[in-house]
Amino acid sequence: MKYFDYAATCPLDPDAANTYLKAATEYYGNSQSLHDFGSHASSLLENCRSELAYLLQVEKEGIYFTSGGTESNYLAIHALLTTGKKDGKHIITSIAEHSSIHSTLEKLISEQHYEVTALPLNGHGLIDLEELKAVIRAETVLIIIQHGNSEIGSIQPLEEIGKLCKENDILFHSDCVHTFGKIDLRTVALLVDSLSISGHKFYGPKGTGALYLNPYLNCQPLFPNVSHERGFRPGTVDVPSITAMTVAAQKAYKNLDSNTAHFEHLRRTLLKSLEPISHQCTIYNCIQSNQLPSTIGIRIKGIEGQLMMLECNRRGFAISTGSACQVGMQSISKTMNAMGITGKEAKEFIRISFGRDTSVAETEELGKVIIQITKEIMQSYH
Repeated sequence: MKYFDYAATCPLDPDAANTYLKAATEYYGNSQSLHDFGSHASSLLENCRSELAYLLQVEKEGIYFTSGGTESNYLAIHALLTTGKKDGKHIITSIAEHSSIHSTLEKLISEQHYEVTALPLNGHGLIDLEELKAVIRAETVLIIIQHGNSEIGSIQPLEEIGKLCKENDILFHSDCVHTFGKIDLRTVALLVDSLSISGHKFYGPKGTGALYLNPYLNCQPLFPNVSHERGFRPGTVDVPSITAMTVAAQKAYKNLDSNTAHFEHLRRTLLKSLEPISHQCTIYNCIQSNQLPSTIGIRIKGIEGQLMMLECNRRGFAISTGSACQVGMQSISKTMNAMGITGKEAKEFIRISFGRDTSVAETEELGKVIIQITKEIMQSYH
């Protein structure tokens, strides 16, 4: 089976796995305990915090370890809304945000009477900045825009959005789960008030993540009277998993340039291999500077994405029909919906995503398989 669904999750890096085993067997103390076992675990945890802060070029006091992107998003939104920086109950986001964002906002609407404006995406999968400017109000307190789209790989113009937020005294959160480890986020970290990452997206363990929250903001924790993570999050900290995630993060940053070049080559290879059916394919591309090369969103006219995915799987290739968080819910891709693509056309969407171990030969083979499946299905219609 050949794997082309790295946007959903990655295998655990071998060095990260070895690190986990060592930390779990040698640094197993509770990081809050005052004896030496606890001190050793605490020291290791703080080293990890310092290293993530270094990778992002932020202060370590702003780094909090979590169980992943969903929890990071949830905690960030609630924390930012406690700052009292500005009066108001209006939040701006995009239709294409991760379900953890939308579910949190729905809760705020129903329980705390917030108003939320969800913006569409243009044909390249980007926020229209003029549209964003037009919906900002005096009572807008928070803007939430993900950095990289997990289904088509479009990269949002966070620099311009960040400037708008500063000009209007609005807090800014970005879900960076799909870009951490693929893009250097040091510039992004300077633009936002908070950002979220998830370990399993860059070859770390599942169930790990981190939140960066500007330490100069006067935020209140969601859970009162807890001791872990400086009172920000309850529960014994999983030091071995965090250590493994940090090793995976270090490797991802070390290999950013070589991995990007590899993904760009694979992207060109796949698109070239699909040229025989190019008249049927819609490829969702941004200009190169706004496109993650490792994620390709495609629509093949006349073929439902789920059928293409199942046929590829039957022939030994794992692709997807969009975000894994939506599979089984019979709902169309959030990105397609945000771009105004609905009905039958939206259901034709498939996602192909590359990893660092994906080979050119496998990619060429996948292209041939998709062409073969397309021809067979189209012939069966006649």
